[in-house]
Amino acid sequence: MPTSDSPPADPVAQLYRDHHGWLSVWLRRKLGNSFDAADLAHDTFVRLMAGRRRTDVGAEPRALLTHIAKGLVVDHWRRRALEEAYLAALAQLPEQQAPSPEARALILETLRAIDTALRTLSAKTREIFLMSQFDGMGYDAIAQSLGVSLSTVKRHVQAALAACLIASQADA
Repeated sequence: MPTSDSPPADPVAQLYRDHHGWLSVWLRRKLGNSFDAADLAHDTFVRLMAGRRRTDVGAEPRALLTHIAKGLVVDHWRRRALEEAYLAALAQLPEQQAPSPEARALILETLRAIDTALRTLSAKTREIFLMSQFDGMGYDAIAQSLGVSLSTVKRHVQAALAACLIASQADA
């Protein structure tokens, strides 16, 4: 029990002591293994400390922790799907064309950074970019399909490409 001379306890540290075990078990059930659960439990508290609500966790701290952890679980599964898709594409290559393990790791890091960057864009920008890059549609076709101007399509693609470039350079 703190005395009147000692500073108040850090609310995040107290939250960690009170709920880390519970959160780890909850995440283990969601993820199916204790290693990823431990990582995401740690990341949940890091995200909490970095957020605006650091000192005000409210009356329902487990609801806040669950909310943060659910977002991290979604990110975890998205990264896992991205890695699996990349590795499946690599498996189709002849062995002599496959990148080295080091190159694979760098490519995966860059793909994760670009995926994160794309999720920060508006839904419209992301949609236009994906239509252009993954569906192979030309700018005119995208403009017609979405009922927007050609200059709007160009602006959105340029914004998405800039975000991807920044993400890939920041990761390098």
